[in-house]
Amino acid sequence: MQKLFSSSIYGISGHLVEVEVDVITGMGQFTVVGLGDAAIQESRERVRSAVKNSGYAFPGGARITVNLAPADLRKKWPVYDLPIALWILGKDIDFRTDIVSSSLFLWELALDGLVRPIQWALPATILARELGMKRIFIPVENALEASVIPDIDVIRIASLSDVVDILTGDSPIPAGAIRPEPIASELRVYSPDFSDIIGQEHAKRALLIAAAWGHNILMQWPPGSGKTMLAKAMAGILPEMELEEQIELSKIYSVAGLLTRDLPLIIDRPFRVIHHTASEASIIGGGRDARPGEISLAHKGVLFLDEFLEFSKSILETLRQPLEDGEITINRVNQSCRYPARFALVGAMNPCPCGYMGDPEKPCICSPIAIDKYRSRLSGPILDRVDIFIQVPRVKTGELGEKRSGQTSRELKDTVMRAKEMQHTRFAGKKIHSNAEMSNVEIEALAGISEDANRIAISSTEKLKLSTRVYYRILRVARTIADIDSSPFVEVRHILEALSYRGS
Repeated sequence: MQKLFSSSIYGISGHLVEVEVDVITGMGQFTVVGLGDAAIQESRERVRSAVKNSGYAFPGGARITVNLAPADLRKKWPVYDLPIALWILGKDIDFRTDIVSSSLFLWELALDGLVRPIQWALPATILARELGMKRIFIPVENALEASVIPDIDVIRIASLSDVVDILTGDSPIPAGAIRPEPIASELRVYSPDFSDIIGQEHAKRALLIAAAWGHNILMQWPPGSGKTMLAKAMAGILPEMELEEQIELSKIYSVAGLLTRDLPLIIDRPFRVIHHTASEASIIGGGRDARPGEISLAHKGVLFLDEFLEFSKSILETLRQPLEDGEITINRVNQSCRYPARFALVGAMNPCPCGYMGDPEKPCICSPIAIDKYRSRLSGPILDRVDIFIQVPRVKTGELGEKRSGQTSRELKDTVMRAKEMQHTRFAGKKIHSNAEMSNVEIEALAGISEDANRIAISSTEKLKLSTRVYYRILRVARTIADIDSSPFVEVRHILEALSYRGS
């Protein structure tokens, strides 16, 4: 019998694994080689029991050697039970070679021969399609998740005997799993709506720009000024994701084990809220299997860090790589994984430990040393990677009874979507989706900066002694402001508004 094909996973990418089994008369040994982890080594007992309890003969007194190739690629998770069992049965049962050679097999077997759901069904299905395979055999629980990928048949299977019947021709190849219908993503209901927030028009405008799309924003002012409320309201105006973005994000959630039968595809941009007591591994990712952390789960969405300066300096400095490159590298002794992490950072912070430095109504009680130590966590490299800084003053008690006014979240989202459509047209055929993702070369080629506007940006950068990185960030923000205004070119007024958000 020829080789069976399965898959391993590194980061969010699938890697082809060829499964070979040698069965000869010997001393009754069952060996698995090919750098499999402990769960894979234990497949020997699962396969033996699953084959017998499914009504098939397991070769007794035979020496069985399983090779998972390539041998230098570490494999983890018990997903090779099925191809190992099929190889052993294929010694005595004639399988249809046309099906075997054009299919990908992976899942864990229960002792009674039933199959168990797996993680990362989505990356495995994408790999099968990229390799030109016709089909992938998937547990029923994972079928809807895998079916979001076009151009490959997803065969839903419940047990080992189901696969054997298909491969022998006793049962016809079932129709591929029903592909989920596109789900119209409605405006998510968040509390509060932008129209429910009193005042703070300057902050609302800044959040609108950040939402349209991908700019990092840092909000500062005393406790009770509404920073957290504004950030949560922003979640309701984020633009819809394109299908390519949905699949890329869903791959991360699949690897993290967060996709379910009821949630086979992430269609809304994530809004991940992290408390400053969260561990470094949960935020950055890691652990024994180098799992994705919160900054990867926020990919294509928003990462909200409340009490920004309460986070450890090491965590804040770790954000530098994803904020610049849009990905995070997790290194472990036996592996190194890269996960996408292109998110919009929203930080809310107080100006000092007590929170009232600069407040016109309540005096600050912090010593200069305490203030310096507190703000030292905000390094220059981090500040360079923030696009928008805003001060959020407290709303006076006398204003609380005023009538709510301003645009609703739905109206603001319509504005965001118009700006996003301009970006979609601008980047057609390219691998970027937003102004915030433009490289320096792409800014010069695609942003449409007028000569007067560029002259103002350069002179202002020099006068304010800003870095080159900040200069290009100003241009990106100005391009988004121009999109909100439906302007094909970035004019002086757009540059001036972008510059107004550089104060801190």
